[in-house]
Amino acid sequence: MKKENENTKHWLIRNLRNNFFSGLLIVIPLGVALAILAWVFVKVDDILQPIINNIGTFFNPEFKAIRGLGFIAAILLIYIVGAVTNNYMGKKIYKFSENLLNRVPIFKQLYNGVKQVVESLSGAGMNKAAFREVVFVEFPRKGMTTPAFVTNEFKGTSGEKLYGLYIPTAPIPTSGYFEIVEEDCITHTDLTIDDCIRMVVSGGMILPDSIVCGKTLVKAPRPIANAFTLSPKPEDTTHDE
Repeated sequence: MKKENENTKHWLIRNLRNNFFSGLLIVIPLGVALAILAWVFVKVDDILQPIINNIGTFFNPEFKAIRGLGFIAAILLIYIVGAVTNNYMGKKIYKFSENLLNRVPIFKQLYNGVKQVVESLSGAGMNKAAFREVVFVEFPRKGMTTPAFVTNEFKGTSGEKLYGLYIPTAPIPTSGYFEIVEEDCITHTDLTIDDCIRMVVSGGMILPDSIVCGKTLVKAPRPIANAFTLSPKPEDTTHDE
């Protein structure tokens, strides 16, 4: 939109620049993601394709290799492993196997390191049951707002209501900060724990369409969130149930 007192030349340059950088923010992440997916597809397919070919030719000598079957087999294998480990016996077998693997030198450190990274990036390593709600708080300094999880509520020596907050860091939410703040320092929101974790892990690239904070509706800009600016905190920060 053309601003007041802005000539056509400046408006055109600003419009071209903004559209170009908005396009970069879409194309570059998309290109990198597609390149990574293509690399994974080729590597996994190259590993499993010979096995599938041997099985196919064993039952049918005229079997011809089909590109992509190895990747599909890997997805099915991962799904089956997940389905098995989600039942009671599967969990017992998994824990027993993990205990055995943790006794192997060097492999133990590698396995636990990779597992920690995956759990951190997915948010699976977080005890979400310990979080009561998602709030906004000024951090790390006044004027900057960040999401935080309420872990506890208690009263101070003067009777004021205090909140224990866990502030996750992006992109690994399992590392963060703990703060104790007064009720006036927080803004209640309607964000769910899972929505907040996705937002932190993605570095703000995955945002809900709107967030109700206090009595204010905050909408994320589209088609891409170049900035996420909160409206001024309302005077009444009471959480709307």
